[in-house]
Amino acid sequence: MIRMSSGTLLAVCRVHELLPTSDATGVTAIDKRPVDGPVRVHALGLSGDVQASRKHHGGESKAVYAYSQEDADYWAAELGTEIPPGLFGENLRTAGVAVSEAVIGERWQIGAKTVLEVTCPRTPCRNFAARMKQPRWVVRFAEAGRTGTYLRVVRAGSVSAGDTVSVIHRPEHGVTSGDVFRGLAPEQARRLAGAAAGGDVTLSPEMRKVLRTLAAREAMSR
Repeated sequence: MIRMSSGTLLAVCRVHELLPTSDATGVTAIDKRPVDGPVRVHALGLSGDVQASRKHHGGESKAVYAYSQEDADYWAAELGTEIPPGLFGENLRTAGVAVSEAVIGERWQIGAKTVLEVTCPRTPCRNFAARMKQPRWVVRFAEAGRTGTYLRVVRAGSVSAGDTVSVIHRPEHGVTSGDVFRGLAPEQARRLAGAAAGGDVTLSPEMRKVLRTLAAREAMSR
């Protein structure tokens, strides 16, 4: 197995407490905080973690949310305050991995066994804005493009702070999570669809919806 690049898992975070919201769900599990020791990772995420609304967060294609220290440092400078692990609702805080620009279908091995696969970017929501208490937060977060990425679990295992994060596979189509968030150009969409058709990548339901929408728009414009 070829390791293309590697970084470090700085923190493993899971829900600290459910916070009330004004939406239909009534609560949010965005309050994630670091935990000590190994944490088991299974098909729907970390043991002991919660996703209050799996319509928008969670499920197999959004089982784990990762955010990089490099992107957190950007926001710390912008906001003039520390961005501790878990503040953005992430499960994994990494260093040395280009999380927001990870290629769709890219696979990471964390520690000895766990393998995760990049599926789609995070879309900021009003619960995130309420947590941050920053003016125009959703717009600012979106404009910065430092969204982090969701991952599905390819091989279950345990993860701990200090584990090595190794990129063990990177699809050749080259379309990143950040590209998807910014909006795919027709050529990027065709490359991603071609990779899926050729069996080089298994697209999440979210990504299949994106490609269907883009294909429909292109057909209407002809």
